[in-house]
Amino acid sequence: MNIDDFVSTNEPTDDGEQFQLENDKLLDVALDGSVIAKAGSMIAHDGDISFEGQSSAEGGITGFLKEATTGEGTPVMEATGTGHLYLADQEKKIQLLELEAGQSVSVNGNDVLAFESSVTYEIRTVESIAGFSAGGMTNVFLEGPGTIAITTHGEPLVLRPPVRTDPSATVAWSGTTPDSHVDSVLSNLIGQSSDETYQLEFTGSDGFVVVQPYEETTPQQ
Repeated sequence: MNIDDFVSTNEPTDDGEQFQLENDKLLDVALDGSVIAKAGSMIAHDGDISFEGQSSAEGGITGFLKEATTGEGTPVMEATGTGHLYLADQEKKIQLLELEAGQSVSVNGNDVLAFESSVTYEIRTVESIAGFSAGGMTNVFLEGPGTIAITTHGEPLVLRPPVRTDPSATVAWSGTTPDSHVDSVLSNLIGQSSDETYQLEFTGSDGFVVVQPYEETTPQQ
């Protein structure tokens, strides 16, 4: 491939959408206003764009989506202005979801890449997940209208309840709320140091759960 072909093949395209995938691991945000993005995810930008830390929806430390009890959270930034903002997160695949007014999804904080300013958000603690983390499990609750970008290690799998999942492989859920399930037999079979293995248990027949072929650990804050 000559250099002109290389440039033309790999330069950005424009389909008129605010959130556009340049490839499955790179998001192009056509910014004219503001957007919330994961801190550290910006790989390039043009135009006139400024960045600042965003205060927590729970009143936590500036620059973090942070749950006060556990201290777990996701550092985020607000990008404001006009231009193109290019985002990526460690080569994880990007999934774009369109939320209509009133539609919502709860996403693992590690897997939130960006969302439009029209989307409301807050930290929610699933206190029933005792033992998985101190005080419960924290996710980012996102409600439309607007577009959100989440990330997965590899291709996601969407399951319908009833289903049990590994918390470390669970990316998101909607229309259902997990409870905890302990499987000590499984723990013994796979040789875990703990006597118990904690799982997320989604019951009923509504909603969906997103899992990935990867067990993701929560970074220390």
